Amino acid sequence: MTDVQTAATRTDPALRRGTRRVVGRWMLSFAGYPLGGYAAFLLTGRVDSAGPALAGGLLAGAVLGAFQVWAIGQPLPRPVAWILATAVGLMAGVAAGAALVDYQTTLGSLVIQGVVTGAVVGTAQSVVLVPRLGTLALVWPFFLAATFAVGWAVTTSAGIDVDLQFTVFGSSGALTATLLTAVLPVFLNRADSAERAS
Repeated sequence: MTDVQTAATRTDPALRRGTRRVVGRWMLSFAGYPLGGYAAFLLTGRVDSAGPALAGGLLAGAVLGAFQVWAIGQPLPRPVAWILATAVGLMAGVAAGAALVDYQTTLGSLVIQGVVTGAVVGTAQSVVLVPRLGTLALVWPFFLAATFAVGWAVTTSAGIDVDLQFTVFGSSGALTATLLTAVLPVFLNRADSAERAS
């Protein structure tokens, strides 16, 4: 066995433990979706026009971004930039997506709204991710667009009263979205480990 193979064998269990810890912490960030969405619903009301969409998206995005910053921890280079990107991205994404479907809450409409919202949030967040992940960050808007669409589909299928025109999907969709996006903290953690090793 070569020295490289020996080193890899020694680090594999540590890498797996680190990955489990990172994913477990990320899963707790799911609470940012329903808490941010509920705060937006209480303070700005239904997403039935541009005003509530913009204000609700900004508030929900700030809450979600803060939860994600805590969950990612040190590998995220600019926490304040992440929160701002998430807040502004969700604000613009919800406003554009909801307007595109004329504020309707059918399954198809919410999936389309999810695609638009996720793409805008992903684009804003990818600006923060590029210094750490390089060109891999350019995939994030497409991945998040699909994730937000799935989040709305799961929430709607779970029987949640989406006719109340929430800013973001509920807990069932949030758990699904958080699980799907758990690849992000894993990549960030590995990039951080590789940077420290070099």
